[in-house]
Amino acid sequence: MTIIKSFSVGDGDLFYIRHNSDNFTIIDCNLTGDRDAEIIVELIEQSKLKGISRFISTHPDQDHFEGIEKLDAYLPITNFYVVNNKAVKAPKTLSFNHYCDLRDGTKAYYIFKGCSRRWMNLGDAERDASGISVLWPNTENYYFQEALRKCNSGESFNNVSAVIRYKLADGASVMWLGDLETEFMENIVNDITLEKTTIVFAAHHGRSSGKIPDSWLRKLDPQIIVIGEAPSRHLHYYTGYKTITQNSAGDITMDLVDNKVHFYVSNSKYSHGKLDDEGLSKFPNYIGSITVETEYTL
Repeated sequence: MTIIKSFSVGDGDLFYIRHNSDNFTIIDCNLTGDRDAEIIVELIEQSKLKGISRFISTHPDQDHFEGIEKLDAYLPITNFYVVNNKAVKAPKTLSFNHYCDLRDGTKAYYIFKGCSRRWMNLGDAERDASGISVLWPNTENYYFQEALRKCNSGESFNNVSAVIRYKLADGASVMWLGDLETEFMENIVNDITLEKTTIVFAAHHGRSSGKIPDSWLRKLDPQIIVIGEAPSRHLHYYTGYKTITQNSAGDITMDLVDNKVHFYVSNSKYSHGKLDDEGLSKFPNYIGSITVETEYTL
């Protein structure tokens, strides 16, 4: 059993994976308000029995590392997974300075397409692998190199985002795309390995600027697309796909058990008519389940 949670933290991202192995992963951080203490307490509680923890930074945008100094103070970051960059920002914030300290320090592990690391995707006698793989960036790719140049000069940061995939053995798979933009995804479609994936978190919080192109969707064939938090007028709603919109759902908790995913949300008034109702109550506000498909449906 694996638990994946997407917190409702405004126009930003914060996820955790409580793996079915001795691993715990946090992806991005946006601690900006009244919920900070509550979220940090939950992260501490969910990770306390895990032997290895990691923080994955998809890219150096403020809404993906805001409050990282608070998180590090209460739940020390010992493994900082990050795309190698030299991003600059003006003015520098406390959170950006802390991000840079982690990025440039001894706790950093620079991620890239196909990288291998003990307990991320290599198990041993001590503990199993986490099930995480890094699909992007290819640091030799022209489009990535141009995105990195813009990042390092402070122009833009979205397209240095890592693509992260989690796979539960014989169960669901989940993908994070950071803030990749549509044109960039189209440009790299032939240089990234994409396969059928159960749940995809839409790029750039679900904004139209990060619409996942059809060339990707045909390969991913997702059963659920999670549309993140952003003003509704900026969102792309992926007609023809099952979606969960975090603006309406609030926190989303996914319970991955065998070949099932059970969904719970923090908004008690949110409902979803296209999921299977298995009558569960493990967490509050159950909205339905899916059975993982292994064959393409497109």
